[in-house]
Amino acid sequence: MKKIFLFILSFSMAVNISLAQTSLLKKADRYYNRLQYVKAAETYEKIVSNGFADEHVIKNLADIYYRLSDTKNAEKYYAKLVTRTKDPEIYYRYAQILKANGKYEKSIPWMEKFVQMKPNDERAAQFKNNPQYLPKILERGKGKFVVKPLPNINTEYSDFGAKPLNQKLYFVSARDTKNKKYGWNQQPYLDIYQSDYVNGVVSNIEKLPGEVNTKYHEGTFCFTPDGKTMYFTRDNFNNDKYVTDSTGVGRLKLYSAQKVNDVWVNIKELPFNNDNYSVGHPAVSPDGKKLYFSSDMPGGKGQSDLYVVDIKGHNQFGKPVNLGPEINTEGRENFPFISKNGDLYFSSDGHLGLGGLDVFVCKNMNGTFAKPRNLGTPLNSGRDDFAIYINDDTKNGFISSNRSAKRIGDDDIYTIKNVKPVCDVLVSVSVIDAEIKKPIAEASVSLIDEEGKPIKNKLVDDNGKVDFLVNCGEPIHLEARAENYENNTINMAGTDTDEASVEIALKPIKNVITIEALDIHPIYFDINKSNIRKDAAFELDKIVQAMLKYPEIKINIVAHTDKTGPADYNQKLSEKRAQATMAYIVSKGIDASRISAEGKGESEPAVNCTHCTEKQNQLNRRAEFIIIEEVK
Repeated sequence: MKKIFLFILSFSMAVNISLAQTSLLKKADRYYNRLQYVKAAETYEKIVSNGFADEHVIKNLADIYYRLSDTKNAEKYYAKLVTRTKDPEIYYRYAQILKANGKYEKSIPWMEKFVQMKPNDERAAQFKNNPQYLPKILERGKGKFVVKPLPNINTEYSDFGAKPLNQKLYFVSARDTKNKKYGWNQQPYLDIYQSDYVNGVVSNIEKLPGEVNTKYHEGTFCFTPDGKTMYFTRDNFNNDKYVTDSTGVGRLKLYSAQKVNDVWVNIKELPFNNDNYSVGHPAVSPDGKKLYFSSDMPGGKGQSDLYVVDIKGHNQFGKPVNLGPEINTEGRENFPFISKNGDLYFSSDGHLGLGGLDVFVCKNMNGTFAKPRNLGTPLNSGRDDFAIYINDDTKNGFISSNRSAKRIGDDDIYTIKNVKPVCDVLVSVSVIDAEIKKPIAEASVSLIDEEGKPIKNKLVDDNGKVDFLVNCGEPIHLEARAENYENNTINMAGTDTDEASVEIALKPIKNVITIEALDIHPIYFDINKSNIRKDAAFELDKIVQAMLKYPEIKINIVAHTDKTGPADYNQKLSEKRAQATMAYIVSKGIDASRISAEGKGESEPAVNCTHCTEKQNQLNRRAEFIIIEEVK
């Protein structure tokens, strides 16, 4: 009886524990689906501490910490998850987190796994083409920039997105503890702030006056060149109404505001917003005619892409255009900024980087953007680096980062001081076939020194292209190679431009087939005859075999006679001999279109004699062969 009681008690306890875990899981999932990540993490962690961590719990915890930029805990749970899943995106995120934590070598095998599973992914292609990219990025900006926290502005909450205008500094912050807390990271909702900014000193911080800020998020912003219009990001909240999409998630939208008597008013929603996807992070072109932004609208390449739209005035805009696969990846592209020179800066976790969001630049090349370049350290770190502002005249500016975060969501504003001009040249090389002018996809290109020794060797991509980064002013020596092509070396004078392009043409190696190489000799005829003799058939069979082996070969048959008999008779006889020779070759299966035949009569003797012997006449009664199309 006692045993039965203990069994029932144990069973009841197990049921109660199971029910408790089920209840906790439902609660955690509810928080997770509502994007209330801090509360979701706390609840999932309780489940883990009770020993009930299945793959679902581990995955959600890993993803939560990834989104909250809690890289230590993200690594902990992704390390568990990668042993239980075949999801390539999990491998990619684990590699990103390892890089964010400075474990670069350990990240490489996981990127290689990702490449194997998603070879057509742009992120995979970039890594496959340049697996040893990290040292270059780590060294690129060293000694060229000083990055320091901006004094008198950062708080224990999130502060980011600084932009100066007319001795004011504008930025985004969650510092108002009176604001409602955001479930994602349990920080107060974001507002836009302004301060005095004179000689690099921040003072008199206050919320942006006017109608821009609400009880929900206001995020990154930009100004038109005249400083009278602001475009800004806001939660989907307008006319005191907060709107969610069909899944219950609130989306971001873009709005405009006008500056009237130093107050921002006349809030208008931009017409290309949509309740079912986010549109945010605006940036205006230097001429004020284009607006760049980030969105996860349908039809994009990744989690969020960069777009551009024409500004037509009076809240009228053109149709948004995706910036394309050179810039957008399957990852996140956010926080665009257009400098005075028209260069595009943005943050991405899809291009090759150090982990988290890195800042990239696409130089303005006469109205088009060059390939994105990672700005390297110290501008970038292993954490999230974003919302850059650069003054093209001084190359100084601001960047936002959570590189020194002591808690979740703690972004800070940093100053960028250019102490040494960034002077390296991105050399874009195209390798083409010298004859047909098409790319050679199997080529390799070496950057070589003055003595001809290779410094770097790279394979071109499917379009025959490859990039090298070289120091300004140094001579550039490039050697291109490909199978069945002659090597070619290009020498260029040093340049201090940001970008340089060079085309290297390779000549195909021609495998020239000659009659001599095929060991084929003239054939001979009896006097006044055009029939093919046995010794002639032996030579013709060699021609047949050569033409079967080399289907590109075309031949011309030239038949001759001796000088006995009238010239007109000899001409007709030579033509018969040429036709008989051609007929023999065709009879062996060679297409007649590959053969031409002509008779020369007695006009081109092999032996030019007046009183010819029979032996000399025999040498003149012949047919010779000329290859008229070479094998390449």
